[in-house]
Amino acid sequence: MDRWITQALRSALSAAERPLIVDLGFGATPVTTIELYIRIRATVPNAEVTGLEIDPDRVASARRDLAARRAEGHELPGLSFAMGGFELTVPRRPVLIRAFNVLRQYPEERAWTVWSQLRSGLADGGVLVEGTCDEIGRRAVWVTLPALPDRSPGGVRTAGSGEPLITFSARIASLERPSDLAERLPKVLIHRNVPGEPVHQFLRDFDRAWDHAAPYSGFGLRQRWLAAVTSLSAGWPVLRDPPQGGPRRWRLGEVTLPWAAVAPSAYREPLATRAFPVGTGNCGGLAESASEDATSSSAVAARDLRWPHAGPRRARRRRDRAAFAREGQRPRS
Repeated sequence: MDRWITQALRSALSAAERPLIVDLGFGATPVTTIELYIRIRATVPNAEVTGLEIDPDRVASARRDLAARRAEGHELPGLSFAMGGFELTVPRRPVLIRAFNVLRQYPEERAWTVWSQLRSGLADGGVLVEGTCDEIGRRAVWVTLPALPDRSPGGVRTAGSGEPLITFSARIASLERPSDLAERLPKVLIHRNVPGEPVHQFLRDFDRAWDHAAPYSGFGLRQRWLAAVTSLSAGWPVLRDPPQGGPRRWRLGEVTLPWAAVAPSAYREPLATRAFPVGTGNCGGLAESASEDATSSSAVAARDLRWPHAGPRRARRRRDRAAFAREGQRPRS
């Protein structure tokens, strides 16, 4: 994701004289914020990065870590950590907000609300990058959403440039099939991977393209991935032009298309200027305690969708492997 931010969104980062980037909900350690800072400063030297967390202990720990690094001779100018949540307790509007693995703990309705709240807090031309990745960053799906216009009396902020996008990203060698990314869908899509929803159809078509590209495996998984994405783009509006799309990004394991192509059926209208009502509940918390019951039927259904497209042949292969494992034999390739 950091690579995407610094390359595909470089124009947004460079638009301001002293751009502010917020890493929202940096977690137990400040490592990801520091990595983001290093990557951004390499391309935009005057950028400032602030990591926000609602947990005061985490903020204190991050500040101690930063002080220790500076004591060792690493100046790290423009990097800071502060307490805050969705209300964005920063001195000025950021040009970019990164929120990763933050909204999975909230109900879907709250996630829509938070999107609107964060997009309303962006600077002119700013973007929100929100999504989910696995523990070591091999698989991720995120959305890139432009700022909302200022609708308050006398408001002057304009909507961000560009259309809302969704990006599917993976270390290609870690995938068995493209639909493995289903478990990393953003909160507003994770429960929508069911028949009749666009994202479900997209992943099914991606799997079919992957199967048809099997002959390219002899040249390596990357070539198979490129062939699959090329085939997929014939029926889906996969971005083909840089900086967000094209073979160069496909080779990195990234596939980006307009958000509208996979948006839930109930929310198919464009998000460029759409705002969802901000609720009155507490939207500022980023602590890890989940607001949903992990044993609820929706959560169970989401886990059951981890392998949503396993056909009879694939299921039979799994059964064979299990049988061979019990008998101590080597399965057929």
